[in-house]
Amino acid sequence: MDFFTCPKCGGLLRQREEGASLACPAGHAYDVAAAGYVNLLLANQKHSKDPGDSPEMVRARRNFLETGAYAPFSEKLCELAAGELRRLSEGPRQAGRTDRPAVLLDAGCGEGYYTGHLAEYLPAHGIDARIFGFDIGKTAVRYAAKRCRAVSFAAASAFSIPCAERAADGLIDLFAPIVPAEFARVVRPGGFMLLAVPGPRHLYALKQQLYERPYENESREIDYPGFRRCGRERVSFSLRLSRKQDILNLFRMTPYYWKTPAEGRRRLEELDTLTTEACFDFLTFRREE
Repeated sequence: MDFFTCPKCGGLLRQREEGASLACPAGHAYDVAAAGYVNLLLANQKHSKDPGDSPEMVRARRNFLETGAYAPFSEKLCELAAGELRRLSEGPRQAGRTDRPAVLLDAGCGEGYYTGHLAEYLPAHGIDARIFGFDIGKTAVRYAAKRCRAVSFAAASAFSIPCAERAADGLIDLFAPIVPAEFARVVRPGGFMLLAVPGPRHLYALKQQLYERPYENESREIDYPGFRRCGRERVSFSLRLSRKQDILNLFRMTPYYWKTPAEGRRRLEELDTLTTEACFDFLTFRREE
């Protein structure tokens, strides 16, 4: 299924017959990397030479998530996304819509851990869907494309998503930048947006090691133009980490990695075990008709 569009002119990109590249009707072409993703991030869309998470952060997140520590979070994500896609498939047929797989877009997919789980979960539960993902970091997208060949991945910016208006039935955003105008543009009326944000006590015991005065995360109700709030579900579970490397990987994949004083880092590096709460809120929005 064609989905991505040319970042230069907006034309639909299609696979070229003569090689591993995509091209639009205007002739702009983009090579598909050996890992399986396409780079649709233009130079003027970058805020640095190599935007996105650093290779160290990507590796830490990949290694930590592969331990299964966040499996309850991933399971709830899959359940909620499946429920919304099932609602759409069972609802009134839109004028002009033909039978086709649902389209789910992962905005800020990172290294593809959750995207890959969705690609496994949805067909196993009888949901016909095509999944697409993008991230501004090429290191992360390269890992994602290698991890899950069933998903089409691109390097791209959430501030200029390379897809047509109303191209997605649903969009998920897990801790990535939220760009309401772009998200409203690409999600079709009646479709959904599923966001995940840290809950108040998320990783609080970790913060107690890092900061003299740890704080709870603020919980806010936010409205986004073009969307209607329709649900909030919390998932929380205990993390019991008994390997120093897992503790350090958890730290390196969080924003605290960039703003922790040296003394806090030292205390954390001395730990051999850590028990803390993981707490997330899933926020569901539906695109207004």
